[in-house]
Amino acid sequence: MAAYLQWRRFVFFDRETVREPSGPDGAGAKPFALPPGIAVCDSGRGSLVFGDILCGAGCCQIWFLPRSLQLSSFQAYKLRVTHLYQLKQHSILVSIGEDEEGINPLVKVWNLEKRDGGNPLCTRIFPAIPGNKPTVVSCLTVHENLNFMAIGFADGSVVLTKGDITRDRHSKTQILHEGSYPVTGLAFRQSGKTTHLFVVTTENIQSYMLSVKDYPHLELDTHGCGLRCSSLSDPSQDLQFIVAGNECVYLYQPDERGPCFAFEGQKLIVHWYRGYLIIVSKDRKTSPKSEFAGNEAQNSDKQVLNIYDLCNKFIAYSSVFDDIVDVLAEWGSLYVLTRDGKIHVLQEKDTQTKLEACKFMLFRKNLFEMAINLAKSHHLDSDGLSEIFRQYGDHLYNKGNHDGAIQQYIRTIGKLEPSYVIRKFLDAQRIHNLTAYLQMLHLQSLANADHTTLLLNCYTKLKDSSKLEEFIKTSESEVHFDVETAIKVLRQAGYYSHAVYLAEKHEHHEWYLKIQLEDIKNYQEALHYIGKLPFEQAESNMKRYGKILMHHVPKETTELLKILCTDYRPSGGNEGPGMLEGKKANSEEFIPVFANNSRELKAFLEHMTEVQADSPQGVYDTLLELRLQNWAHEQDEQIKEKLHNEALTLLKSGRFKTVFDKALVLCQMHNFKDGVLYLYEQGKLFQQIMHYHMQNEQYKKVIEVCELYGDQEACLWEQALSYFARKEENCKEYIAAVLKHIENKNLMPPLLVVQTLAHNSTATLSVIKDYLVNKLQKQSRQIEQDEQRIQKYREETTRIRLEIEELKASPKIFQKTKCSICTSALELPSVHFLCGHSFHQHCFESYSESDSECPTCMPENRKVMDMIRAQEQKRDLHDQFQHQLKCSNDGFSVVADYFGRGVFNKLTLITDLPSGKTATTIEAGLQRELLIHTKRST
Repeated sequence: MAAYLQWRRFVFFDRETVREPSGPDGAGAKPFALPPGIAVCDSGRGSLVFGDILCGAGCCQIWFLPRSLQLSSFQAYKLRVTHLYQLKQHSILVSIGEDEEGINPLVKVWNLEKRDGGNPLCTRIFPAIPGNKPTVVSCLTVHENLNFMAIGFADGSVVLTKGDITRDRHSKTQILHEGSYPVTGLAFRQSGKTTHLFVVTTENIQSYMLSVKDYPHLELDTHGCGLRCSSLSDPSQDLQFIVAGNECVYLYQPDERGPCFAFEGQKLIVHWYRGYLIIVSKDRKTSPKSEFAGNEAQNSDKQVLNIYDLCNKFIAYSSVFDDIVDVLAEWGSLYVLTRDGKIHVLQEKDTQTKLEACKFMLFRKNLFEMAINLAKSHHLDSDGLSEIFRQYGDHLYNKGNHDGAIQQYIRTIGKLEPSYVIRKFLDAQRIHNLTAYLQMLHLQSLANADHTTLLLNCYTKLKDSSKLEEFIKTSESEVHFDVETAIKVLRQAGYYSHAVYLAEKHEHHEWYLKIQLEDIKNYQEALHYIGKLPFEQAESNMKRYGKILMHHVPKETTELLKILCTDYRPSGGNEGPGMLEGKKANSEEFIPVFANNSRELKAFLEHMTEVQADSPQGVYDTLLELRLQNWAHEQDEQIKEKLHNEALTLLKSGRFKTVFDKALVLCQMHNFKDGVLYLYEQGKLFQQIMHYHMQNEQYKKVIEVCELYGDQEACLWEQALSYFARKEENCKEYIAAVLKHIENKNLMPPLLVVQTLAHNSTATLSVIKDYLVNKLQKQSRQIEQDEQRIQKYREETTRIRLEIEELKASPKIFQKTKCSICTSALELPSVHFLCGHSFHQHCFESYSESDSECPTCMPENRKVMDMIRAQEQKRDLHDQFQHQLKCSNDGFSVVADYFGRGVFNKLTLITDLPSGKTATTIEAGLQRELLIHTKRST
């Protein structure tokens, strides 16, 4: 039971008297006055509704007062209106009154939206009599769904109308309750699909369930209340039925009694309004006049109107009035009707004004809980509530109640800057309280990285492993902190297992591996973890940590690299939709991982070349270098031979064509003779092969090289002769072999041979005697042949000149009988040329390109003419080139231009004429050919 005397009093309502609208002159308006004789009233649908008793006009009216204060009325009964009920959700008004003397009440249902002769349409009229016993109606209530209406009577009966209350045809009326005590209050309660009816008499309270057949009922209490001293609360009080006795106010659920409040005094009127309980009671200085009709006090009685806030337990307003008729709620205000016809309006202050009015008093008296409840009940915004919580927290903190203070500060999360709270508890060394605040900050996902760091440091300082595990081992959807920051702090504090757990759970692979390798030193587990990662991450982490893993677990690391570079699929069932086909990394990029482990490197490279023939070139280069190193450092002859064969086999695999120079350098660095010679041969570096043998003074090999490659590069024999000529040893055998080949191929002039051998002190004349004798004999024979040809050409030239003279002086007789083209017998018309060829005219026209040239002689004649023109051009080309070179400012561009035109594409140096031909012979032959072609063309 709540004591009334302990409740605080506030003034949350402003009281004014309703006045008539101001006149045109702007003079002060007088108080608005209701018509005399008002007996009952209600409100809803934008109007205050009044019912009066028989007035001087001889009729009973129902009045409507809208907000504009323009009264309107219509005649409802002839004698009096005793009860009114205006529905809040429908324009339906239910009234009970009398048209004649005696106990004969009539119920009328009015549709205010429809008119009948200017008045609201009365849709239904029926007598309000329980059975056949005339009795006075004491109370009335209607359900907002228009399917229930209950009427209470002074004899203790309750009549229930079920169905459409606006029509006789669709409703059914029955007696729901019978008793010995007058019914003083009725109220419908709708909860979901369940409908209850509360019935209160002067002596008891009962609840009927109307949504069940036979309407079961339950007696809730054995005391009741007077008329108009009951009401139904709103959902803020769970739709409880309020019954106000003279000593207490009771609240009821349909099946039990709820809380009770000790509000003393004789209650006259009870209403519920927006979370407030409104009670009109007799002034304590006045004695009660009646037990049943508590509202029938003398006109001189003073009455007190109190507005209670049951949730926050304070009085929102209290005032004294003279003889209150009723209290109505409409247009967001309360209207108090007094017997003198005046209307007083109680306007609730806005939330901010109410809070400002009471905040000072509450805070001064440290009544923060009441201030908080008040703010919540009035729906103060979160910023305002947060400020109250902050002040409350500051108050508790200053009193030394740190546990209570931190609870208030927790309620400010999201509004108050966290640093305000953190600084307080850092200074006070209240780590437990600070931990609680930081935990809540993380739960609301409002913590930053610094807050996470601070919270974890609190856990570690408190050594609270259970809380630490609870904090980090939350499900994925409940993570309220920066994971990376947490990992860093845990690692720094030495909680490696917790840090590893977080890193693995939230897939911070780099942190997981860093802690495993650098702190825990669990290399095997780190390698196993990499094997479970997706391809891209596994590849990047092996590049980063491969050297460390290779140093500690070389064999396992090599095996993982083999898989990664061939057909990688994550282990542990982590394959996604895109991992149905294996991926492979570039094996060349992992060679640096094996920096200090040549054995594993060799195994890795050999594996790659075996299973993946198209491995990157770097793999083959490194493997070659590795095999050459092993071969160079090996002491065992058998193993050395094996390594030699492996290296040579790799060279001959054809994988080094594009990196010929690199392979050659490797072989030269390791003095791998067979590899160097093989690469020279593949690169057609025949001179290099011979020089290699020369450096090693392998004379026979020099001769072999000349014999093998001399046809492709003739200068090898000349170089061999020069090499042997410089040797001081006895190399007569090899010089003779070289001279023999030079003689057969006529590679060098004899004079040059003699000059070359003159530098060798051991090479006597006997060495080249045979060579010189053979050379001289050949030249002698060639001279004789040339002289014979000269004589022959002279005779032929004489003959041709005679023919020319004959052609000029005497006629030419054509005696050809066959065509030179088709070899058929000549027929007229025919064509004859001085060269002696004859043609059919049609054959000549078909094959000839020119009318003045013989088709048969034309190809040879053109060759001769082209040769003559070429000689003329070449004769001038040297002079032109020299002239441009001297006159140009950029001689290099001139040379480049001539190169581009192909002038220097082929440069032939004739050191000696081929055997059997001399210059004289060539010149004579050329002259002969020219003469022949000239003769034919004429």
